[in-house]
Amino acid sequence: MGGGSADSVPRIGRARLGEGGCFLETTGVEANAVPRVGPASEASRMNVGVAHSEVNPNTRVMNSRGIWLAYIVLVGLLHVVLLSIPFFSIPVVWTLTNVIHNLAMYVFLHTVKGTPFETPDQGKARLLTHWEQMDYGLQFTSSRKFLSISPIVLYLLASFYTKYDAAHFFINTASLLSVLLPKLPQFHGVRLFGINKY
Repeated sequence: MGGGSADSVPRIGRARLGEGGCFLETTGVEANAVPRVGPASEASRMNVGVAHSEVNPNTRVMNSRGIWLAYIVLVGLLHVVLLSIPFFSIPVVWTLTNVIHNLAMYVFLHTVKGTPFETPDQGKARLLTHWEQMDYGLQFTSSRKFLSISPIVLYLLASFYTKYDAAHFFINTASLLSVLLPKLPQFHGVRLFGINKY
């Protein structure tokens, strides 16, 4: 490896910025040599820290930074918009918030299959719903717990603010069950009566 001084060789684990930006020269690297940092050619440059490494980004989207806060803010915004409609009473607004939230959750998590973008997974996710793809199918992860608890909390709030009126209670309970039952591990990959099979 020659008699170069220690100052001319960059340390392992450090990157230097060359004239061409944040690129690392990868040509001519020996197995035990430290990579050289210098002007990179088009064929040998890599974008560092730009692209994600997930084969299917649907598996990790609910673990992204701020996604839970955005989810809560959107539900709150839906509720405020419904409250601003003058002819809706408070119980009707809470029931509508619960039903619209659960309907959207059912459609986006338990009905739509595949991914919204092309993935290099050879079509493995095309027959899976978003819920089945989330966290690679592992049960009881933090994002799955959050998405299971949030409709329950909304149901409890709706039941309280409707003063447990029988009609509202029936609608809210049916809405909760329609979105909570598909989340159970026993229903992972199950298509009742062949609905949404393909």
